[in-house]
Amino acid sequence: MFLVAGLGNPGEEYANTPHNLGFKVVERLAGRYGIRVNRKDSRALVGVGEIDGHPVMLARPQTFMNLSGTSLSPLMEKHQIEAGDLVVVYDELDLPWTALRIKPKGSAAGHKGMESVIRSLGTNEVARVRLGIHSGHPVQDGADFVLAPFKRSQEKELDELVGYAADAVRSIIAEGVVKAMTKFNRRAPGLNTEEA
Repeated sequence: MFLVAGLGNPGEEYANTPHNLGFKVVERLAGRYGIRVNRKDSRALVGVGEIDGHPVMLARPQTFMNLSGTSLSPLMEKHQIEAGDLVVVYDELDLPWTALRIKPKGSAAGHKGMESVIRSLGTNEVARVRLGIHSGHPVQDGADFVLAPFKRSQEKELDELVGYAADAVRSIIAEGVVKAMTKFNRRAPGLNTEEA
């Protein structure tokens, strides 16, 4: 079984912030594939179903972002899910707004939620879908930025990004990480240089 974990913060005040993009992608997948993500398990809200014929568990850890691994590690142990079958979806301040990067493994690159996942699992060989949130303007305080609500002017692009990310997750599950990277890794519109 695949485990698709969207990272974010529980609570209504965080629902429409960049730091909750992972939650939004899990919600989109749940809607598309008729999976109800409402069962409490290992300090996460989870739901089980199928994506393209593959058994999948969708999860939204309820531990707050920086402790995401303390929910996912026991969840995976309980359901005997290997790190190779985990896909983590989260926001990335190092990438420009609407860029998307799939990586099969690697460091957390300073992302506290992903740091927690890697630390708790004891491996960095975890597929991840990183969603760019950087506006292009200087960011004084990263924490303030990721917890500030999206602007109304971003709604259309946000909806498109969440849908694109859901497509990318489906591709990882159906075709594997390498093929999904080829199809879905993209720069933000208007940029000619590759980001990290």
